[in-house]
Amino acid sequence: MTSEGRSAVSAQQPTPLTSPPQPAPSEPWSARGVPASTPAPDGRPEILALRALKLGDLLVAVPALKGLRRAFPEHRILYAAQEWLRPIIGLTGAIDDLLPTHGLDDPLPIEYGRIDLAVNLHGSGGESRARLEEIGAKRRMGHRSPGWDGPGWQDGVLERDRWAHLVSWHGVPADPLDCRLRVPDGESPAPEAVVVHVGAAYGSRLWPVERFAEVARTLAAAGHRVVFTGSGKERARALAVADAAGLPEDTVAAGQLPLDRFARLIAGASLVISADTGAAHLASAYARPSVVLFGPAPASEWGPPPGPHTVLTDESLRVGETFSPTPDPALMAVTVEQVLAAAANHGIS
Repeated sequence: MTSEGRSAVSAQQPTPLTSPPQPAPSEPWSARGVPASTPAPDGRPEILALRALKLGDLLVAVPALKGLRRAFPEHRILYAAQEWLRPIIGLTGAIDDLLPTHGLDDPLPIEYGRIDLAVNLHGSGGESRARLEEIGAKRRMGHRSPGWDGPGWQDGVLERDRWAHLVSWHGVPADPLDCRLRVPDGESPAPEAVVVHVGAAYGSRLWPVERFAEVARTLAAAGHRVVFTGSGKERARALAVADAAGLPEDTVAAGQLPLDRFARLIAGASLVISADTGAAHLASAYARPSVVLFGPAPASEWGPPPGPHTVLTDESLRVGETFSPTPDPALMAVTVEQVLAAAANHGIS
């Protein structure tokens, strides 16, 4: 892992939110016209929090975002991330609107000089810093680096802690356990279901189909309603798990739930079984019982908060190659029997 997209804090004391003036980019958005997807100003001073990553990355940053909301009640908080996260940002109670941002390859689509405070929740690397420097914010908040004041970088820090500590260092108190989300309006698509989330962004986190199937078959035979989830791209995998478990196609919700309905499903689940993915982080946000299977990512950095959550892995075997197409040995060491035993400990057997 690198500092771009990861960060940490030191024990230094807070300092004023000041930063040296930055030259305007050669062709700022104000000169080109911002995209139609950029939220228009509404008269309030604005904070831009950059974290152009995925669902789990948003959820571990919620404590820091809530701290910003409390410290700056008169500000409008924009969150720079991918458009597909829009249905979830309002559930944080901290974010006012989304600035659609797909990674760091392009400049942030907002007028130069418009932002009062730019907050780097993406990492401490040169790419994220450059994107925030380009927008000419009046103040900046991030980790210590050239032109930036802040805490120093540390490896091996629990993600919720590092972002909460980052803003706290800058004088914005934040509680790393303040990670709950509001439940979306409406009913759960499957109240009290056992949610088996079969997907993951990379092969290194994919527990085998046949193992998911055996767990699901056992729990379904015990009378539990099982629902398989995943993204649209993961629907074929979810269907394969359901078929191997001898369960009908209507148990497969993968690719069919908008993000807010997916959140409602997790919020009403009796148990969530998942690799270290956004589904597991949603279970943490709603304090739902979960069994989380860890592979390349260390649970010490990405694990759930205290609560009804069980982490299964074999840290001694972890290779840690996130982008590997094959499951990490730490994940492969997790057995069906271990998952069923953990489920039983949560009252699901």
